Amino acid sequence: MTTESNANREISRRQFLLLTAAALATSSLTMAEEHNNSASGSVANRRERVVNAGPVSRYATDGVYDDFCDQGFFVVRQGDRLVALSSYCTHRKCKLTTHPDHSFLCPCHGSTFDPRGKVTGGPARRDLPILPSFTNETGNLFVRVPNL
Repeated sequence: MTTESNANREISRRQFLLLTAAALATSSLTMAEEHNNSASGSVANRRERVVNAGPVSRYATDGVYDDFCDQGFFVVRQGDRLVALSSYCTHRKCKLTTHPDHSFLCPCHGSTFDPRGKVTGGPARRDLPILPSFTNETGNLFVRVPNL
């Protein structure tokens, strides 16, 4: 009975291709992670960005301010309450539009939301998320917007 040493063992073409593909995939993932971490500074930075929405005084009257809709949020003033609502439908992430009554409509599938972001018509089932926001010492509103 003959025993083969590992040095003399031959692998099939299929095994070689599978091992090569696995090595390339692992290498590509590692390089992509290193690039993303160095480009963004950290994993947290890839999940969100902070947007300066300007002075809080800009939002003095009740209503929906859609200046930052393309950046992922609406600023909504209701009395003493100032919030940032996501400008993307919770159904399929379509960009919402505003109505004169301060409600929101998804042009893709027809979901509707009231001025507080509550679902009033489907197919969406989840309310619009309120995004974290804060005011700095100079009175500017900053909103943390998740990357989609």
